[in-house]
Amino acid sequence: MSRREDAKAERRRRIVAAARDLIKETGDAGLSMRAIAARAGVSLTTPYNLFGSKRAIVIALLEDVREFHERFSQLHRVGAVDRIFQAVSITLAYLADDPDFYRTLWTEALRFDGGELRGELQSPQRYGFWWALLGEARTEGTLLPEIEIDPLLRALDAVYVAAMLAWVLGAIEVQEIEASVGYGYALALRGAASEAGREQIERRLIAYQRDLARYRARPAAA
Repeated sequence: MSRREDAKAERRRRIVAAARDLIKETGDAGLSMRAIAARAGVSLTTPYNLFGSKRAIVIALLEDVREFHERFSQLHRVGAVDRIFQAVSITLAYLADDPDFYRTLWTEALRFDGGELRGELQSPQRYGFWWALLGEARTEGTLLPEIEIDPLLRALDAVYVAAMLAWVLGAIEVQEIEASVGYGYALALRGAASEAGREQIERRLIAYQRDLARYRARPAAA
């Protein structure tokens, strides 16, 4: 990479880092390009020249999706159902690592006018990834052969979004999200499971149930 390209990449990193810091500090994903440029120490035109729009900067903020696929591909090869729950765990680890940032993004996405950001959080690439995993589970015989993937995936997404809403509203803590999502996924997949896959999913269901009971017991014990 040339010195010029290095400098350009560095300015991009500064702009993305500035946007992320401002979102965490202000609790607002609707930042102005002027504020982002000022925090990054660049001219107002630089974010437009490098990204084109504020939407593109927000997309760059969500590029941990690439890292997710790298981490997921390094997992030991196991059955598709186990990989579904591993993917849930990896995905939600990002929230636990930076809860202020992701709470702000999800707060914005769940607003009635937050459709554009919801589209980025639930992109076609994400849909394709989960569709393929569920398809593998069906091919492996863990799910019933007559199960349609699309409505099952939408049911799982409803579980995920409900957990995000509960977190945004303060009904659950960030460390409870994985158990909440995992329990809901296990319930939905249990209903779609073949006889061969039922026991495996039920083990997951009981484990998440124990986790949820432990979290619920904490206030009473305090």
